[in-house]
Amino acid sequence: MAVAPASVLSLAAAAGGGSLLFRQLFDGDTGTFTYLLADVRSRQGLLIDAVFEQHDRDLALIRELDIDLVACLDTHAHADHVTGSWLMHAATGSAIGLAAAVGAEYVSLPLRHGDRVRFGERAVEVRATPGHTDGCLTYVLDDQAMAFTGDAVLVRGCGRCDFQQGNAHTLWTSITGQILSLPEACLLYPGHDYTGRSVTSVAEEKVFNARLGGNATERDFVGHMEAMKLPHPHKIAEALPGNMRSGKPRELAAVPAWAPLTRSYAGLPELTPAWVVAHQSDLTVLDVRSAQEFNGPDGRVAGSLLIPLPELEGRSSEIPTDRPLVVVCHSGSRSALATQQLLKAGHAQVANLHGGLSRWAAEGFPLDGAIPA
Repeated sequence: MAVAPASVLSLAAAAGGGSLLFRQLFDGDTGTFTYLLADVRSRQGLLIDAVFEQHDRDLALIRELDIDLVACLDTHAHADHVTGSWLMHAATGSAIGLAAAVGAEYVSLPLRHGDRVRFGERAVEVRATPGHTDGCLTYVLDDQAMAFTGDAVLVRGCGRCDFQQGNAHTLWTSITGQILSLPEACLLYPGHDYTGRSVTSVAEEKVFNARLGGNATERDFVGHMEAMKLPHPHKIAEALPGNMRSGKPRELAAVPAWAPLTRSYAGLPELTPAWVVAHQSDLTVLDVRSAQEFNGPDGRVAGSLLIPLPELEGRSSEIPTDRPLVVVCHSGSRSALATQQLLKAGHAQVANLHGGLSRWAAEGFPLDGAIPA
């Protein structure tokens, strides 16, 4: 039985032990963490440090969980990736939040120390933590159970201070005064990691951070930071100007010519039954159920081509190549696998029918041979 999106959100949050839904997402190319927070009761949420190239993934998750995105926040103007804030604003109407000190274009929520960004019954407190850059912010959850530190504090490290207004003395003051002053049990979620570490805590960093923990003094910290010799991030030439536009592309990408595709959180291109019905004469509808199901009481889309999933690879020559493909099954599960196989085989214009024939029938569209329940 299908579960409504609002119920999914409640169940997902309950699995984490409360009324707050929290998801940590990762971009492997840049080692960047993106964070999704949502208040279950209101379904309002925040996205922190979105990555431009991961927009489809993030938007799919937000839509699948039926989250009303209040704002897309950045911890700073990144030098290693372009933010996805503008794309998310264009897709959802969410505010674009960044430190006012950065002065970037298209920011609708210029943030300063002490501000609070609310999402439903929850909020994050904005703490200015400059030193890596002038515009670095840390977002602290209202109950101080977690904080999103960007590049100010990393797991057993911290952000560099050798460009983009960096200053080691300033970063020391920010970290000790605004982050390590939080309760020791507060979990710290960094902007990046490159070795698989995803979270730390105030208590851990006070003891184990080699740059500022233990008995380290400001003199020790500054000496360490000023002695570091690091290459510039490889995407800096595109990231910094891109982030001064809040991630808005100089030229907007063209919408796919053949269909208004959406992507599921699993990464599959999908189409709705309504669109397929309206454009069916221009498509090949490929049914990958068994012959027994195809001719059974559930019915079939008129004019659809039957190739059962186990036979798909061996009968690929039977699939027309002069028109796009929409793949269907009962629920969208087997057709999802078939869609993946067809994409790998080189079919560029292929999509899964979202919800399968079950959704098709539920939305009132006709199926040949269907026997009413």
